[in-house]
Amino acid sequence: MRLSWALVHSRQPEDVQRGIAMLEASLTNTGSPLQKREKLYLLAVGHYRGGDYSRSRHFLEQCFSIAPDWKQALSLKKNVEERITKDGVIGMGIAATAVSLIGIAAAAFARRG
Repeated sequence: MRLSWALVHSRQPEDVQRGIAMLEASLTNTGSPLQKREKLYLLAVGHYRGGDYSRSRHFLEQCFSIAPDWKQALSLKKNVEERITKDGVIGMGIAATAVSLIGIAAAAFARRG
């Protein structure tokens, strides 16, 4: 568990991915609910740090089925939701900009023709 913890908290993306792979491989062999909760949380951390926020949220929801009031997981969930919202707003801004540019290009093309 310590190695997995260290890997998912690493600054190196390849270490984070290695930690995720180790945790996923060991998840099926987990006996106690406490240990399963820890692994699910670390998977959520790893996916959050890797930018896969929906997958992180998925593992957090599994954590909450074991420990609904776990403060650490609730804090991470708040961060995940903020990033999903922020990325959605940025995505909408990019899409709006692209539509505007297409409209400007179409107008310029129409004036030429």
